[in-house]
Amino acid sequence: MPRRHHALIAISLLALVSIGVVYLRRDTPPSPPVLPPHSYAKALRQAHDGQPGAARVLYQQLQRDDLTAIRRAALYSELPNYPSPQALKLARLDLDNDDPLVRRAAIASIHRLLPPAQRSLVLGPLLDDDEQSVRFAAVDALLGLDPDAIGLYFGPLQAALEQYQQTLQQQPDDAEAQVHLARLYLHENDYVQAAKALQRSLAVAPDNLDALATQVRLLERQGQHEQSREVLAKALALRPDSAFLQYELGLWLNRHEQREYALLALSRAVELEPDNTDYRYTLAVTLHELDQADAAQKQLETLLSRQPANRRARVLLIQYWKETGQLQNVQVLLAELERQNPDDPFLQQGL
Repeated sequence: MPRRHHALIAISLLALVSIGVVYLRRDTPPSPPVLPPHSYAKALRQAHDGQPGAARVLYQQLQRDDLTAIRRAALYSELPNYPSPQALKLARLDLDNDDPLVRRAAIASIHRLLPPAQRSLVLGPLLDDDEQSVRFAAVDALLGLDPDAIGLYFGPLQAALEQYQQTLQQQPDDAEAQVHLARLYLHENDYVQAAKALQRSLAVAPDNLDALATQVRLLERQGQHEQSREVLAKALALRPDSAFLQYELGLWLNRHEQREYALLALSRAVELEPDNTDYRYTLAVTLHELDQADAAQKQLETLLSRQPANRRARVLLIQYWKETGQLQNVQVLLAELERQNPDDPFLQQGL
């Protein structure tokens, strides 16, 4: 066979191979991108620090199926700062996750993502979960809703609540369990059982501050306001530098319409624990209620400088700045929010 024919045959074979490769590449679905080992830690840090693109990378991590339960649960602690239909969809998917830790984390996240009226429809089915701890997490997330909001899940909620109470009653030497039990009874206005649970808690741990705070609320609910104040006063006399007790005093004074005095207690709590976002947020709200707009805004600015991802503080500061006509500042905060999470529902409101 002439050499020219050999060359033509070789060229034809090469062409066929090339066409086959192209065809195979076209029909083969693209493989998912391989994430570098550090991508999880980087995404979690990006979300925690409120950096640009935080929502996108957080959603990407939640779409992975190779994360351990504890890593996946950690992502849900950040998700409520980045609400969107996609965020809710991802959290709802993990309500069926095989690991109870992930299901509980998804419940806690949805509790913060959804308003009360929508919460029971999503979390109600978890009241019949096979895992007891998941059922109890659903109870915690649904407590406080009115019967209309609970709807069809009123019966299952009551049944799971009774199981929850029975389980906690079997832990009399666990101070925290007894405090939680007291709070469950408070939701039902069962003051006698709530008081007994608190007595058990304080017998085990007399200095348990959560128990003292719950005792204050129990006394208030029974109309014993002076006695509730005395409980706080005695505790503060022993621990005047307790930020927690100063904060509880501020809340008590706010509940009793004594905001000027509440301001002193809340300011002291923030002074003692400047990184506590709840303390500073409540101080800002109290300042605003006392018509001290500039001071309230400064507290929220400080909070955001320390925790840029704090969406609750960002939204409140935007509202305060709108009230005082500082639209340029509003635009700055909205732009930062859009860089963090372009699908945030709050952005639809604009100026």
